[in-house]
Order: sequence, then C-alpha cells, then structure tokens
Amino acid sequence: AEKMPADIEKETVDFLPNYDDSHKEPAVLPSRIPNLLINGAAGIAVGMATNIPPHNLTEVVDGLVALVENPEMTVAQLMQHIPGPDFPTAGFIHGREAIVQAYNEGKGIIQMRGKAFTETVKRTGREQIIISEIPYMVNKKRLIEQIAELVNEKKIDGIGDIRDESDREGMRIVIELKRDAVVEIILNQLYKHTGLQESFGVNMLAIADGRPKLLNLKEALKAFIEHRKEVVTRRTAYDLRKAEERLHILEGYRIALDNLDAVIALIRGSADPKVAKEGLMASFALSEIQAQAILDLRLQRLTGLERHKIMEEHRETLEVIAKLRAILADEKEIYKIIVTELQEIKKNYGDERRTQIVDRSEDISVEDMIVDEDMAVTISHDGYIKRNPVSLYRAQRRGGKGKMGTTTKEEDFVEYLFIASM
Repeated sequence: AEKMPADIEKETVDFLPNYDDSHKEPAVLPSRIPNLLINGAAGIAVGMATNIPPHNLTEVVDGLVALVENPEMTVAQLMQHIPGPDFPTAGFIHGREAIVQAYNEGKGIIQMRGKAFTETVKRTGREQIIISEIPYMVNKKRLIEQIAELVNEKKIDGIGDIRDESDREGMRIVIELKRDAVVEIILNQLYKHTGLQESFGVNMLAIADGRPKLLNLKEALKAFIEHRKEVVTRRTAYDLRKAEERLHILEGYRIALDNLDAVIALIRGSADPKVAKEGLMASFALSEIQAQAILDLRLQRLTGLERHKIMEEHRETLEVIAKLRAILADEKEIYKIIVTELQEIKKNYGDERRTQIVDRSEDISVEDMIVDEDMAVTISHDGYIKRNPVSLYRAQRRGGKGKMGTTTKEEDFVEYLFIASM
C-alpha cells in the first residue's frame, strides 16, 4: 500500500480539483506496483463494465521486466511469465483456452473450481469429501447453505451431514457421505449445482490515455511501463531542480567562506538584515537567495569541521546533478531504474502462485451425475412401462411368493422384461 503513493510529493502526477473544487486530488497514483493486474478490478459505469482478475505479483513483475527488455514480445511469449490469473483463495482454473482468449482479446470466461479431496473415516469406514479451497468471490457460508438446500430438496442424494471445521489453519468443509454413495457422482453434482465451480467473466476494460479501452495482456503491461516511465522522468526532473537549487546555496556558502572576515564585518556594520542582505549582494555578486542563506547560517557552521562538511556537500551535489542529467538524457537509464524498482518490489513482496491451472475437464453431462446400476425394465401387454433396480428383486425360496416387480390391471400382464444400465 505504501508503494502506491510513493514519490507523490515530487510532482510525479497531475493534481485535479475534486468533486466540489474544495481540494486537489491526484489524477492517478504514481504506483510502483501494477495494481490493476495484481489486485484486479471490478466496476460498472454508464454503458460499460470492467472485471479484471487478480494476478501473481512475482509473475507480473517478470512479465514487465521481459517486456522492457524486449518490447516486441507477443502475448504468447508473455504468457510464459504470466500463465494466468492467480486468485487469493487458490483453487483451480480449468482450461487454458479461455485464458489465451482473455489475454489476446481482453475478454473471456474462465472456469474456477474449488479444491476437494476424499478421506475415509476410520471409525465408520465411510468416505467424506473435504473442501479446502473455494473459488474466488464465493462466500463459504452461502456455499454450505446451497449444499444443504440441495440435500433437503433431494437434488443430491448420498450426503449424510455437512460440517464447517475451518479454523485459523485454513478452510475445511466436511461433507459426510452415506454408505452407498459414489464420491465421483456427488462431486460432479456439487460442481454442477453449487458455487464449488464458478465462472469469472474477464473484461479488461481500463482508462488508457484518458479514455476507456479494452486491453489485452501486452497493452495492459505496456500501459504500466509507460506510466512508470513518466513518473520516473518527472521524479528525476524534480530531484534535479532541487539539487540545482541546493547547489546555488552551497555556491553562496563557498563565496562567504572564502571571504569570511569581510562578510562578518559587513554584517556587523549593517543597521538591519535588509541592509546586510543588500550589502552582501552588491559586494560579492550574490543572488537574493544566496544572501539570505548566508544570513541564516548558524555560527557553528563556521567551524573548521562544518566548513569541511559544506565543501563535501558541494562536491556530492555536483555528482548528483551530473547523474540526474545523464538519466534524463538517456531513455535506457530510465528503463533501468524501472526494472530495478520492479525487482525490488518482487524481492520484498513476491510470493508463490496459489491457483493451479489445469487442462480443461469436459463439461459435466447428465450421465456424470447419475449413479450407474442395473435396472429391470418391464413392459406390460397394454404398454405400461416401469423400471426398478435389480437389487429390488429377491430370489424366491420354496413356498415363497417372490417379489412383485410390477402390479397391473387384472386383464393386463407383463409381456417384456429387459435388464439395462442406468
């Protein structure tokens, strides 16, 4: 956060009147970090909207440095450094095609999934699904409520209990399964019907050069580099101006120290500070600023050690001015500073990617949500059809009545029986 307004006091950005003209506010922050990509952004304006996913700081810095070193890089080459969004809630991104589309066109729909795995309860031998990561912007409490509603409405069978065991160590939603439940089927139903799988509609719309523009990945990175170039240039020009102003005063000190006795005599003989200032300007060809600085000097600065410090500062200031002028004269030097500052940000704040990108899984079909078991399908003489699980039928023992698979009207009877898979 501190890097967002860094150097704002050095005239690095323009200030504009605020909404009621009572104050001035920066038109943009001189941010050292590409906040639009790292934090992401979401907003709606008149007739337009933006939805930019968050990204990994380390990866974005690597992409920016690569683009500075080779401005001709393509989006595909940049994706070697920035493979995709990185959500703070981790989870998975399913499919790379949508990321490629979003980074090339500025628009795309990314499929996010939470992280779920199974555990077997030793005491009961039953399986349970553990959800440890959920998609970005999904509310945990609402997700649990969604699952509970689906169980109550019988849209998902096989779930015995749901518990939230999350603590400061991390998220842990426990879904206990019934004995005959099939884990893969339950998971597919959760992905299909709950927030465990969500879509993120990427719409990389931003204000570029004063107007809204849909940006691809390269354009977004380039816009930040151009912004930093302007900030560094304006900051360097500000530092140069301040250094030249300081040098001007130090030149006055040098003249005063070279003519110390005459300067002291002139000041002592003056009626008031105004006369002393005018006398200094006339006698030693000093500017008004230099004369005032000499009058403001404390007596301790006239000691040998302090005089040496003034001469040393004069020499150092000359070196700083030469260095700042060299930076302003060479664009490459400005880009070097941009890269150095970006690498410093990466070193201090960079971290590992959280969201895993996996190849796209096929869309979940109706078949993926149905438990496969054998069914007995009966068709009566009059065309009445019914199906029952084969497990419903029991072998008839001696003297038994068997199991009625189908009840028909008195004059109707079962004509066909098929065994089929669900």
